[in-house]
Amino acid sequence: MPTLIGFGAILLWAALALLTSLTTRLPLFEWLALTFGLATLLSLPLLLRRGALASLRAVPVGGWVLGIVGLFGYHAFYMLALKNAPTAQAGLIAYLWPLLIVLLSMLRQPLGRWTLPVIGGGLGLVGAALLVFDPAEGGFRAEYAAGYGFALVCALLWSGYSVLNRRYSAVPTVAVVVYCGAAALGGLGLSLAFENWVTPRGLEWVGLVGLALGPMGLAFFVWDFGTKHGNVTLLGALSYFAPLLSTVLLVLAGRAQPTWALGLATLLIVGGAGLAALGLRRGAVTDAEAGAP
Repeated sequence: MPTLIGFGAILLWAALALLTSLTTRLPLFEWLALTFGLATLLSLPLLLRRGALASLRAVPVGGWVLGIVGLFGYHAFYMLALKNAPTAQAGLIAYLWPLLIVLLSMLRQPLGRWTLPVIGGGLGLVGAALLVFDPAEGGFRAEYAAGYGFALVCALLWSGYSVLNRRYSAVPTVAVVVYCGAAALGGLGLSLAFENWVTPRGLEWVGLVGLALGPMGLAFFVWDFGTKHGNVTLLGALSYFAPLLSTVLLVLAGRAQPTWALGLATLLIVGGAGLAALGLRRGAVTDAEAGAP
């Protein structure tokens, strides 16, 4: 059940591109501040539940650092990547995080169990690449090296946060409210320092509220719970469904065209996730048999 709840985040992230397409006029760091700010306001009632504030007093410093760096650090570096490299390449590099989750979470497993999960994660990566890589961008170029580096930091931060989160399984998920608040303040500071503020209007507010409710709000709560109590390796493999579902939603909404790449990516992502799940299931069966009397 925790893994299924964590998968809910992947479904919510699928709506990220569609809702973001309503807010493209806004500067990047302002967008970050507004989405996380609204997410914080909408989730404040969680802190009013009995014992919620008291439970936060017991959160260790490491838990706060991991959560805030995970949410704010990932998104801040992603914005920097988009400012310093073409969107397609930056997105591809940043989306190495599902594969890194699979690899990092398997470090203590026998090498014999790596085969199917790693192959599955690799197929998912290729499928995601088909969705985000545009040859018209001109390939990887030296002048975008800083942007590529920022995107790689994104992947490392989010995969590291997701895997290490299990060490803080005692930290209540309500702490995500504070993580979102810290990310909002950080985004606001960066926006005031480097951008000219643009007042949202009309459908932009619809997009911002939608983001705060789903991909930039509830998604982080269910992901936090899933990575703490579910199968992190499987969640990493399944995460490649996000760019696939995202593209499908854009097609259905008339904001993208169906292509051969979408069909092939579907086969690669679904097949890769299936292989990874099969490998993890075999490992679980082997463990159960070894422990049987």
